[in-house]
Amino acid sequence: MLRKDKRMPTTQQLREQRANIWDQMKGIMDGASGRDLSAEESQKYDRLETDLDALGVDITRREKYDARAAEFSAIVEDAEPKAEVTEKGPKQSAYDKAFYAWLTGNETPEDRSVLRSGYDADAVKMAAGVGTGGAGGYTVAPQFRDKFVQVMKWFGPMLDEAEVITTETGANLQWPVNDDTANVGAILGENTQVSEQDITLTTNSLDAYMYTSKLVRASYQVIQDSEMDFEGWLTQRLGQRVGRILNNHFTVGTGTGQPDGIVTNATVGATSTGSFASTGGISYGSLVDLIESIDPAYGGADGLKFMGHQSARKAIRKIVDGQQRPIWEPSVQSGTPDLLLGYPFRVNNDMATMATSSKSLLFGNIKQAYVIRLITGVTTLKLVERYADFLQNAFLAFQRADGTLQDANAVKVHQTTATA
Repeated sequence: MLRKDKRMPTTQQLREQRANIWDQMKGIMDGASGRDLSAEESQKYDRLETDLDALGVDITRREKYDARAAEFSAIVEDAEPKAEVTEKGPKQSAYDKAFYAWLTGNETPEDRSVLRSGYDADAVKMAAGVGTGGAGGYTVAPQFRDKFVQVMKWFGPMLDEAEVITTETGANLQWPVNDDTANVGAILGENTQVSEQDITLTTNSLDAYMYTSKLVRASYQVIQDSEMDFEGWLTQRLGQRVGRILNNHFTVGTGTGQPDGIVTNATVGATSTGSFASTGGISYGSLVDLIESIDPAYGGADGLKFMGHQSARKAIRKIVDGQQRPIWEPSVQSGTPDLLLGYPFRVNNDMATMATSSKSLLFGNIKQAYVIRLITGVTTLKLVERYADFLQNAFLAFQRADGTLQDANAVKVHQTTATA
């Protein structure tokens, strides 16, 4: 066990514990300078690394909790709320109320009347004609959608890092792409006409692929239990599933019948010269090459970062510089990310694991490189009769989305060589 104190530690205490573990890991690597780790040292290092990763998860969870606690503590409810004075307005407030009542099966005829304004017939048709308005097909309330999208972000770093645009409809969107880096200005002589230099614009197409959470079944007890936040439970289940598939396609999508993945379409900025036996195919020199493959015009330290598979992070943690100092810098301060050669690192396990010829690491300004399109209208279906004999209702959500690489110069990938 890492902690025997039953009280929940603060984020700073967790970071201090992680820093202590990291010091022990560095001590093992420093003690083995110039030789391979012994079996005992390898076992201890791997055990410490497992603890380090577990604390990283705890820190992330705690920071999210602290952020949400601050958000909800700022909400002050009136002891006697007046229907006509609401932040969202009476119409939106009525839809929120009706939507939640529908989720829990407690909607009134008045609620159903309100919900008709958000009925999505197209989504019902796309779900193989499942039912009528009573069976589902309602556009979710904004509060539900906000939670849904937030959960998707938790399970998809691409939604955090890329540029995200939202549109009301799913009509094909031609997205302009321009590379003007080869064009430069010129000195103009006196009484000389200015020469022209055209800007060549190309376009990538942003479509609206229909993603579904698949069915999530909930028992009548779960739905009706007043002690449980059923809305929160449902958004987590639906959002996690959609978030996982979106992140996978935004990362390694083929572009055929699905989005163009950032890794799939990015160019190789560096190849490895390391050894799989010692550093998993990544070397200090290849990391420097990857950083230098990006023009400094793309955001500097504020916008540039690494993204890689967890196996790539594991390999990088074992790399030391010329003075035998680890190049990995774990954060000990809340709000400050772990750093690799001075740049933040995001784990994305939809990238390939470390292997021969794999692309397990990328570097650049992801927000400038990749654009994600989300269609505003998230829709849910509720199937009441299909699992009635199990005393269950089934729910599924639809989110239309697409993504594409908008600036290939803003991000580059690292690829291991066949001889690494």
